Amino acid sequence: MNKTTDPADFCLGSASPRRRELLAALGYRFCVQASDIDEALAPCAPEQFVTDLALQKARAVFATRADSLPVLGADTIVACNGELLGKPGNLAETRRMLRLLSGGAHQVLSGVALVSAHGEATIVTSTRVEMAPWSDADIAAYWASGEPADKAGAYAIQGMGGGWVTRIDGSYSGVVGLPLVETRALLADADITPHAQAPARMCHATAFQGGVIA
Repeated sequence: MNKTTDPADFCLGSASPRRRELLAALGYRFCVQASDIDEALAPCAPEQFVTDLALQKARAVFATRADSLPVLGADTIVACNGELLGKPGNLAETRRMLRLLSGGAHQVLSGVALVSAHGEATIVTSTRVEMAPWSDADIAAYWASGEPADKAGAYAIQGMGGGWVTRIDGSYSGVVGLPLVETRALLADADITPHAQAPARMCHATAFQGGVIA
């Protein structure tokens, strides 16, 4: 695919392909630079955890950039019965998480932070998700598909895991990984708006929309 020299309006401090796709679909022009911070779960309120981690990601990337581009950081976590669920590392962890979520309701929280030379701003969303029951055979087959491995709570609502989601109350895109309405407002407050008729395409392994290299 062809590269372009269109300038980026901000940098996405995340390696998540889902967040890149969501932002690109809205027509934003941005570059991508993944953050490298410890994402270990901490004993605190879910809202605080996702907000703090999103802010840490954005700060870490912003500190490394010489161009002073604003940096957008994000994090998503699943909370159920007072427990925070991150990404499963194996079948046993996937089984434990999905058994916990099976046949009940849980919360998916997404925190978003924007760090720039002018300051910092954050938002957090919480979405209630209800799930149908998972059988052990369902869980084993789902793990074998490879989809749960890098997903908070061990499922992807936009993928095969969506087949078990019976109802949501809140932001669908927030469950995917980036609440679009709130993120658009956060960027608009910093005078960052989508580009009209900008097709969502990947122009380079580290760039979206305008082909800008991080």
